[in-house]
Amino acid sequence: MLKSKSLLIIGFVWPEPKSSAAGKRMLQLIEFFLEKGYQITFASTAQNIEFSEDVTIMGVKAKTIELNSSTFDAFVKDLNPDIVLFDRFMVEEQFGWRVTENCPDALKILDTEDLHCLRQARQLAVKEKRDFILEDLFSDTAKREIASILRCDLSLMVSEFEIDLLQSEFKISKDILYYLPIFDQKLDPIPTYSERSDFVFIGNFLHEPNWDCVKYLDEVIWPKLHLKLPNAKLLIYGAYASQKVLELHKPKQNFYIMGRAENALNVVKKAKVVLAPIRFGAGIKGKLIEAMKCGTPSVTSSIGAEDMKGNLDWNGFIMDTPDDFVNAAVSLYQEENIWKQCQNNGFELLEKRYKKILFDKNFSNMINSLLENLKQHRKKNFIGSILQHNSLSSTKYMSKWIEEKKKN
Repeated sequence: MLKSKSLLIIGFVWPEPKSSAAGKRMLQLIEFFLEKGYQITFASTAQNIEFSEDVTIMGVKAKTIELNSSTFDAFVKDLNPDIVLFDRFMVEEQFGWRVTENCPDALKILDTEDLHCLRQARQLAVKEKRDFILEDLFSDTAKREIASILRCDLSLMVSEFEIDLLQSEFKISKDILYYLPIFDQKLDPIPTYSERSDFVFIGNFLHEPNWDCVKYLDEVIWPKLHLKLPNAKLLIYGAYASQKVLELHKPKQNFYIMGRAENALNVVKKAKVVLAPIRFGAGIKGKLIEAMKCGTPSVTSSIGAEDMKGNLDWNGFIMDTPDDFVNAAVSLYQEENIWKQCQNNGFELLEKRYKKILFDKNFSNMINSLLENLKQHRKKNFIGSILQHNSLSSTKYMSKWIEEKKKN
């Protein structure tokens, strides 16, 4: 009997699929590998909190690990996984060298979630009240993130735009980049236009673009939209709302901070329109896929919809000026024919760009091919092997120094 292949996932946090798109993404990766017969261990240094998914129910082993500790070396050597998946580049920085030392033949996969250097560069431009330029990309974060991508055998990307950017600006080989978006499909049944009311925004407030979006809604968009539709409400949902978020609660202006949604889909499918004037960010936006799933048209920005629609029509409108954004929101809210057409656009997007069957077989074939031809694959990534050699030493001895210091 053939031995089952094993996968070790090292998580930045424990998955929270009800709180963030990143959590949903991680759960989908777990489900994919379980379906392929893998024995999975999920390890993290983070605290396993109340809203985390209990992965053990799925048959996944859970392990709490320590930073800068040789206990991980013994753990990973004993586990000897066929594949190690790092959840974001910061995790690969911490544990990648230990995996390389103890399990040199393990296939190393980086799940980027989004390009952090792109998101942070755009955030800086917004903060400085200027347009984003490509030169903003070349930051210390970019150096760390690109090095991590090069050290891994494969990096999973949710955005084809980001793949093109990595190839054109950072000269990353397409051989180590793989497009794998979040999967989804429409709900059935869903409320009709006449059964819905109000506008909604939903997003985890630990994610800075979401906080900026809510501030922008409060300060710029809603005052204009409220004048045009004085009876409509804007309901703001999101996990981990801080005091500064709660202080935006303004019932007299029909602007409501609702806190964590127990069931995000129930919230979104009851709304008439999703508002997401995202000013900076990267990757594809889980909240906008969720809107399509619920049959709820959305108004967003170019950055919000970036790389999400291909050559298809959007699930609503893409607007980058306040007045255009507000007028589009009013049109969707009041005109049922436009609303229905946009809803159908969203269903078509799900069917043609986010259906699991579009990616499942090809991704499985890619993983199997890499496992069978790992040495040849690594020979093509010589820059990665150089970085592995050089950065291994610096990261390794810094970690060992911290470990010794902790003993004193």
